[in-house]
Amino acid sequence: RAWPRLPREAVAAPSLEGFKARLEGAWSHLGWWEVALPRAGGWNKMLFKVPSNPNHSMIPCATVNWVKLQGTAAPGGGAGAGQGEADLAAANFPRIPVPVGHPPAMTAGTGPLCAAGAVSMLVYPYDFRLTEKEKTSICYLSFPDSYSGGLGDTQFSFRLRQSGGQRTAPYEDDGEYNREAPLTLQRESAHYFGYVYFRQVKDSSMKRGYFQKSLVLVSRLPYVNLFQSLLQLIAPEYFDKLEPCLEAVCNEIDQWPPPAPGQTLNLPVMGVVIQVRIPSRVDKPGSSPVKQFNQENLLPAPLVLPSIHELDLFRCFQPVLIHIQMLWELMLLGEPIVVMAPSPTVSSEMVLALTSCMAPLRYCCDYRPYFTIHDSEFKEYTTRTQAPPNIVVGVTNPFFIKTLQHWPHILRVGELRMSGDLPKQVKVKKLAKLKTLDTKPGIYTSYKTFLHKDKTLIKRLLKGIQRKRPSEVQSALLRRHLLELTQSFIIPLEHYIASLMPLQRAITPWKNPPQIRPFRQEDFMKTLEHAGPQLTCVLKGDWLGLYRRFFKSPNFDGWYRQRHKEMTQKLEALHLEAICEANIVAWMKDKSEVEIVDLVLKLREKLVRARCQHLPVKEETLQRVGLYIETIIGSLPEDLQAVLHHH
Repeated sequence: RAWPRLPREAVAAPSLEGFKARLEGAWSHLGWWEVALPRAGGWNKMLFKVPSNPNHSMIPCATVNWVKLQGTAAPGGGAGAGQGEADLAAANFPRIPVPVGHPPAMTAGTGPLCAAGAVSMLVYPYDFRLTEKEKTSICYLSFPDSYSGGLGDTQFSFRLRQSGGQRTAPYEDDGEYNREAPLTLQRESAHYFGYVYFRQVKDSSMKRGYFQKSLVLVSRLPYVNLFQSLLQLIAPEYFDKLEPCLEAVCNEIDQWPPPAPGQTLNLPVMGVVIQVRIPSRVDKPGSSPVKQFNQENLLPAPLVLPSIHELDLFRCFQPVLIHIQMLWELMLLGEPIVVMAPSPTVSSEMVLALTSCMAPLRYCCDYRPYFTIHDSEFKEYTTRTQAPPNIVVGVTNPFFIKTLQHWPHILRVGELRMSGDLPKQVKVKKLAKLKTLDTKPGIYTSYKTFLHKDKTLIKRLLKGIQRKRPSEVQSALLRRHLLELTQSFIIPLEHYIASLMPLQRAITPWKNPPQIRPFRQEDFMKTLEHAGPQLTCVLKGDWLGLYRRFFKSPNFDGWYRQRHKEMTQKLEALHLEAICEANIVAWMKDKSEVEIVDLVLKLREKLVRARCQHLPVKEETLQRVGLYIETIIGSLPEDLQAVLHHH
């Protein structure tokens, strides 16, 4: 790689095609060349491949995609950009990915279907609104960010922050679904999930000799297994038949029932029935999936998915198994982590595996399974003027090795391959060694774990490899270990926060319910001596230090807010029940009209709040409160009755 000496006139070419034509005479040999394109305020650097056949166009490589060189001079001795730089900056470079298809906004919870090709974007359904910023982000995220000569089909996923402006109206069943679904599977209101099926094959009819296109399903639900399986059915057909195929598929998916936690759904699409069970919050954590019954005796037999979201944890964590304890702690504490991977597939799977390793505790920080230099948060994450945010970000572009080397924890992994033996385990290395593009796989961090490694787990998994135990069984063992570890950590917190709840006998019908007592960290720490994690976990270490660090993390804040909200709603429900059991007529005997009217207004407010917030109250209780209100109003003078009925 070298900077070629370019003729001055090439810099001021009126278009990119003209620029490329003039450059061809400037190269002295074939190979890879870095080229600077002038742009307002600086230069854009790109990597090109000079073809051996002069009749072929130059092939751009996305390894260094439009990296802006602010304030630098033109390479090769060239001067600053001359006239024509605005034209060049606006040139329609054909390799810039633009989404071509998205999944429809279906009643079942999927979003649009986007097809992404070289220069076009197609969105189904047509009325699904994406901002221009969101469209641009989806375009870039739907294509691999680093050059790969590999041909064939690739699947990966990403997570995209919804841009500003008018918020998408929530689905009517959002409240009910989120109330019944596990916290880790709730529908998100501020982010989109994107599920990508990318195809790259040789095609002599295409200008660049390759067919490159992505089909992207966008949803607010983290159903990675379901939506990737759906794309495996749709995408090959779409690449062959294009737009009519998407329209037919969207019509089918639009007939799907909404996702109902605890129910098994049969979802027909393209002659296949996908059978899935939507997990429920009442499911026992770590239990085997409930057996799914084909109640309709469907023929042909349905495609049964054991899980809509669970990954093959053992395959994802194979190269880092001996460090699983460290990774669990880093995720629990919400530490900033960069996953550097060779492909979007490895990147997205590793990030999703990391965020799931602390279930059933919800990961409350941000995470990006696949992140590119074109993302709108690129500057926010790469700045050195402030500490890195609490986020797990997956990248593939080697450019990030330099721009993110100030992050405290960097996990670099290779391709994930299943073999008969345990793959070489990555080592923990000092961050100072993360300097070159050929950085070896490893965990680059100075973090010291609070807990000791579980050698028993590693031995069990190694024995499973020797006995050729199926990967799904190994994953179940690993998931069970992580679940028990998280439960051992969280149970003392659950016991303590439950003790802050007022006693039920302190709740009286005619007074506001008592307040939940404040969470005092030192009081909690005192409970650990007799009711700490050592009761359920054999791991030794500095549990107290781990809790103190956890209290400073977004995950503790998210957990506490959720539990406090649930306890407050429970108090409201108990207060309504106490009112229903009280003698309302006896209470009214010595009360003034003002006090009685005030009670009516308060009861109405409670009734509205109970229905809007879906408080855990029986419907018959709410009906009794309504009858109480009518009884009270009936005891008032007619003029007051008219006013209260009117309002």
